[in-house]
Amino acid sequence: MHSARFSLDPAFTIGEVNPRLFGSFVEHLGRCVYTGIYEPDHPTADAEGLRTDVLELVKELGVTTIRYPGGNFVSGYRWEDSVGPVEDRPRRLDLAWHSTESNRFGLSEYIAFLKKIGPQAEPMMAVNLGTRGVAEALQLQEYANHPSGTALSDLRAAHGDKEPYGIKLWCLGNEMDGPWQTGHKTAAEYGRLAAETARAMRQIDPSVELVACGSSSQAMPTFAAWEAEVLQEAYDLVDFISLHAYYEPLDGDVDSFLASAVDMESFIENVVATADHIGARLKSEKKINLSFDEWNVWYLTRWEERAKTFAPEDWPEAPRLLEDNYSVTDAVVFGSLLIALLRHADRVTVACLAQLVNVIAPIMTEPGGPAWRQTTYFPFAQASKYGRGQVLDVRVDSPTYTTAKYGEADLLHATAVRAEDGAVTVFAVNRGRTEPLPLHVALSGLDLTRVVEHSALADADPDARNTLTEPERVVPHQVDGTTLADGRLTAVLEPLSWNVIRLA
Repeated sequence: MHSARFSLDPAFTIGEVNPRLFGSFVEHLGRCVYTGIYEPDHPTADAEGLRTDVLELVKELGVTTIRYPGGNFVSGYRWEDSVGPVEDRPRRLDLAWHSTESNRFGLSEYIAFLKKIGPQAEPMMAVNLGTRGVAEALQLQEYANHPSGTALSDLRAAHGDKEPYGIKLWCLGNEMDGPWQTGHKTAAEYGRLAAETARAMRQIDPSVELVACGSSSQAMPTFAAWEAEVLQEAYDLVDFISLHAYYEPLDGDVDSFLASAVDMESFIENVVATADHIGARLKSEKKINLSFDEWNVWYLTRWEERAKTFAPEDWPEAPRLLEDNYSVTDAVVFGSLLIALLRHADRVTVACLAQLVNVIAPIMTEPGGPAWRQTTYFPFAQASKYGRGQVLDVRVDSPTYTTAKYGEADLLHATAVRAEDGAVTVFAVNRGRTEPLPLHVALSGLDLTRVVEHSALADADPDARNTLTEPERVVPHQVDGTTLADGRLTAVLEPLSWNVIRLA
């Protein structure tokens, strides 16, 4: 049985994990909002209509930054529809998801939701640069953030929110490179608009943090050229460039699917190279960081087939859309994507799991019924809890396997994070589907003496999943036999598994 190995030394680090790496995303799409986080008639609903059973799961999940209100939805979004008395808010057609938006949940409700999660839940607001522009972005910023004494700030107070929302992190549109986007633009058109909007928003508040739209995936025909042209216009005015990526098994190719993080890491490194190239051309000392503000496993081809069946005259309210039910295999890939983000924590300083509830989400609900954790819930919750601190430089020596899409890929995908108190957590995935993978880790300069726990998410049935009728079919389990002696960690990773090994 071939083994995998790597070394850990606190002298060799990647960077500090920004808490924003454990962000998520709430879009007005399907049932993410309505009957997801917001259901006034639900038995657990609080006075504001928020499902407290969902709130508890969100807190346990450990999410930080929450991006809102989209996504594709934002490119048709009229922010003023979402404020003021609920009974006065207009119903609108949502072109992005062929639905009807009631606006019962809006800006104030979003901020109230974040406050109930806790102080770690930071707003990340997207502005509409698809069908709107600079003026509307400034109006939203003034309504949300100006203390008082202007028409829009006083209007916010009249609506019941005297204190400003204090939104620091803003997305300048969404996926503007995509032909599917309402108001889709060329790189030149978008770059100019993003720069104009950023410059104006900084006139109100120079300290805002702004995210320019990067490519919707590395597979886009305009990838890299898009980033270069946008940043050429906006480099000194923005703080982040965005990345979006979703992964699914295609044509039954599970081996390539398990290696999805190969693409994610390549995507990150190519965007860093492109951004730094533009910085060098502009002779700027500034570094653009990355906001990976949409990532997940998403069975996109299923959605594309279903979308073809929509009747032109049918505009349902909060329909069941994108409610993927995740398997153990999906969770292992999901964990590997988390590892990829941590391995690039020096430049990926914002990331948002898309999405939070019901829509390709770690949390599922039934209207009027229970809420439960999907398989993907567990890797995220564990990474958010234990993945805080300095990411150590992990360079694996691993057996490989052959994939149709990515060539030879390592069976082991791993990273490690050292907490402030010196404890170390190893996050590791065994991509092998049939064989366990022995792991040996040499420790140097780390005052560690024991294994606190070795948790694994794996199952004899790789298709096992949690459902309404079996909500706890898949949960992490403890692994026996993992040892730490004489500066060497020894473990065995089960086939097709996500592993968390905590050392102290």
